[in-house]
Amino acid sequence: MKQLAFFFLSVLLLAPSSARAQDAEALVALVGVLKESEDAGFQLDILKGISAALKGQRDLKPPKGWAAVAPRLAKSPNAEVRQLAQSLSLTFGSKAALDSLRAVLVDGKAKLVDRRKALTALVAARDAKLPEVLRGLLKNEALRREALRGLGAFEDAKTPPAILEIFAKLDTAGKRDALTTLASRVSFAKALMAAVARGAVKANELPADIVRQLRAHGVKEINATLDKIWGVSRSTPAAKLAEIAKYKKLLQAKVNRPDNLPRGRALFQRSCAQCHKLYGDGGEIGPDITGSNRNNLDYLLTNIIDPNAEIPNDYRTTILHTNDKRILVGVIRRSEGQSVTIATPAEVVTVAKRDVSAIDPQDFSMMPEGLVLALREDELRDLVAYLRGSRQVALPEESGTEQ
Repeated sequence: MKQLAFFFLSVLLLAPSSARAQDAEALVALVGVLKESEDAGFQLDILKGISAALKGQRDLKPPKGWAAVAPRLAKSPNAEVRQLAQSLSLTFGSKAALDSLRAVLVDGKAKLVDRRKALTALVAARDAKLPEVLRGLLKNEALRREALRGLGAFEDAKTPPAILEIFAKLDTAGKRDALTTLASRVSFAKALMAAVARGAVKANELPADIVRQLRAHGVKEINATLDKIWGVSRSTPAAKLAEIAKYKKLLQAKVNRPDNLPRGRALFQRSCAQCHKLYGDGGEIGPDITGSNRNNLDYLLTNIIDPNAEIPNDYRTTILHTNDKRILVGVIRRSEGQSVTIATPAEVVTVAKRDVSAIDPQDFSMMPEGLVLALREDELRDLVAYLRGSRQVALPEESGTEQ
């Protein structure tokens, strides 16, 4: 029975998106296997496979036999079996699963791991009642980042003011999540631009990749505001060479201050760590730069100022547009079956292909141009000094230095 089950799992996971009838048959067969098995470990393997195959899907017609097997799985002695069965019931449009997971999410006495799983499942299901719950969770330090990211999945006019109200109190990672959500929709982006104009968000708090995401909407007034407050990156090869030479001269000039390496690390976290890993910390969208030729100033400046000179295929940008007018900018990690997975600087998002209006591959790197436009001269010095270093240093709050 196990060999047959894993055959059907391979069909479900690997079949092309056009083979929907084959997918449906495999799913029904797997539900039949679940019905016959009493082995919780085997059930878990099957449920994990089904969950992976249906990731990003929602409101699917439940396969034949699911209504009978789901209650039994819900009573399993294995907690992960119970959780996955409930999550799949949600994928199959169960209102009871929706209500149950929402109850877990708002239960302050529930385990944090269970609340996080409930939040993830409810976001994937596009629970219409979730935005209000997520805005309430912005006050919950343990779930705030997940709530900030989750709010991006919903077009809701109450979201931008709720995020902007707490923005100044957020740490670097929280601000990154907040900005990613605020840049993801035109209505949110306009609220963000208004906040920058009145000083509630500082212009230099917008990393280059967020500026790119904002520009991807193609809205004239947003781009005009960005040109005014953030600047315009030079685009010709000659201009880039001149810019590299200018910054090299600036950075080699002697100044009457020591390099502030802790602040350099903080600037790296704000501008680079969402994509690059250094000394074991950071994202994985871009290459790990720990072992790169970082001490070479020419190498550093060329990569910072002209990131599109050489672009490995794995790091080319894609702009994904959803039917509900959300924009995700990142690298496509998977596009098989009925869903597509895109890694953005903030998170990895799986979207059902039926919810995608367009996928636009771009001829530029995930590392955006214009990074230096958001930095003062002293900040650039500290960032480059940190990047050229050979060891990790403490953050400002840990070292007692000022940012």
